[in-house]
Amino acid sequence: MFREYDIVVIGAGHAGCEAAAAAANLGSSVLLITMDMNKIAQMSCNPAMGGIAKGQIVREIDALGGYSGIVSDKSTIQFRMLNRSKGPAMWSPRSQNDRMQFSQYWREILEATPNVDFWQDVVKELVLDNGKVCGVITGMGQKIGCKAVVLTSGTFLNGIIHIGTKQFGGGRIGEKASTGLTEQLVSLGFESGRMKTGTPPRVDGRSLNYDRMERQDGDENPSKFSYSNSTSPVSNQRCCWITYTNEAVHEVLRTGFDESPMYAGRIQGLGPRYCPSIEDKINRFAERNRHQIFVEPEGWNTVEIYVNGFSTSLPDHVQMKALRLIAGFEDAKIFRPGYAIEYDYFPPTQLKLTLETRLIENLFFAGQINGTTGYEEAACQGLVAGINAHCKLAEKEEFILKRSEAYIGVLIDDLVNKGTDEPYRMFTSRAEYRIMLRQDNADIRLTEKGYRLGLAGDLRMRAVEEKEKQTAEIISYFKKTSVVPADINPILEELETAPIPQNYKLDAILSRPQVNMASLQRLPLVGSLLDNYSDEAALQAEVLMKYEGYLEKEKQMVDKMNRLEEIRINDGFNYNMVKSISLEAREKLIKQRPATLGQAARISGISPADISVLLVHLGR
Repeated sequence: MFREYDIVVIGAGHAGCEAAAAAANLGSSVLLITMDMNKIAQMSCNPAMGGIAKGQIVREIDALGGYSGIVSDKSTIQFRMLNRSKGPAMWSPRSQNDRMQFSQYWREILEATPNVDFWQDVVKELVLDNGKVCGVITGMGQKIGCKAVVLTSGTFLNGIIHIGTKQFGGGRIGEKASTGLTEQLVSLGFESGRMKTGTPPRVDGRSLNYDRMERQDGDENPSKFSYSNSTSPVSNQRCCWITYTNEAVHEVLRTGFDESPMYAGRIQGLGPRYCPSIEDKINRFAERNRHQIFVEPEGWNTVEIYVNGFSTSLPDHVQMKALRLIAGFEDAKIFRPGYAIEYDYFPPTQLKLTLETRLIENLFFAGQINGTTGYEEAACQGLVAGINAHCKLAEKEEFILKRSEAYIGVLIDDLVNKGTDEPYRMFTSRAEYRIMLRQDNADIRLTEKGYRLGLAGDLRMRAVEEKEKQTAEIISYFKKTSVVPADINPILEELETAPIPQNYKLDAILSRPQVNMASLQRLPLVGSLLDNYSDEAALQAEVLMKYEGYLEKEKQMVDKMNRLEEIRINDGFNYNMVKSISLEAREKLIKQRPATLGQAARISGISPADISVLLVHLGR
């Protein structure tokens, strides 16, 4: 019935979709196996993309030639650039999305990709030959041959859903769990664990009183994620709303703690630290008398509302009683209650930086199976796994992003070298080179890499080259052009910064914290110049001039670290002969087998002294 495929992708969530699209676009034949064709790229939790550091990841995926940015733009109902009041390293794009459109557009893209086939089924078992994956066996008994597998199982591996004292198997509400794969992988020597995530109740927007809430509109001039011309910024936006819990809400929630699966010990897995349940919030932050609730629409043509900030697994009757004590929710009707879900994951220290497993050749893991949380984190892993699965089969160079090149590189490096015992979420603070890894320059950092791979096309590459050219011309003009006090001082005084006593170069004026490119555009010698350039080039030039000193320092740090990255460690290196390193270091190095000295330095428990000793031995 089935021909042999190059790659089978198991699971059609955000990781699976990016993996299938990337591998197919590079030339591999791909079979995407999903339990439900109507749930492709389902937004299981919040119908939103991006956010702090996550928005940078979406733009990086787009720059490399992935589709998450394009699908997000096509389904956006509201767009906001977060952290505008902070430095540009913190600016993070975020979109509220139409849940149904998001899934629909992803399916359309995949169906339009010639090398992608589909099969609706569950995978029960991997077929192996001498430690190499060579096929899968499905729940319906189909044996499908392949040369590589990308496993993106999300929360479905032995998933258990919890609502109060009720618990039942499932990967999402109303969908069955997947069994068999964990047991097989453990029998083959893999280490597995349990994690937990949760989701809030969904309510009927017609039953809410928005007059009692704070309105939250999108940006006046919204941007978008994708650097391509295939999408445009959203022209009409839906507003969101903000309200708050109160002491009465907290008291009702506490009455359900005895029936809470988390406090009763029925949930063993750790939940996400940075997206805790509402019961966890009122327990951990008992001194606070209120918590913020974001009231977010699920799409253009639905009344369903996502109650962001009220994730819970308390009994449904407690959820309802507490919700109706929140301002604006007095008459709220619930579509479905919030719940927690516990599922299997595999500590990612068992992976190479390509996301291929160390134990089984040509088997790749991506997404929540690696201990991460979030659509964006899953999507970028899927993209990298799909690329590397193709490259491995085509005998091409492996694709690995450095920490200094992308947040994607930071995420995968963290997972593989440090591991995680709680759901991993990306933040700007995780990147030591975050001034270089901004949302505005992801195209400059990564498009050439996507172009060399064959995922980004000629139009994209030419657009990046034009942006770099324009940016250089603007910077050159600012560095050589002076402004006279009479022209600039009224603007400086208005911005409450000191006037200049003599002519100053424009770049020196722009370096002041109070001054930005928009304020200087009022000068004829600046306004007339920028009329000839794109807004993206102007922003890029502004950031490069304003943060020139900081960027130079980061580049020096990168150069220093790259020297360690260039020192490769042979896979067969005998760490037992290096007597001067600590026992902990020796055990971890033998287990994780770092490819370079830089990678070894980032493994938890490896000291600078251990690295110095290794450096001496490698030098010999």
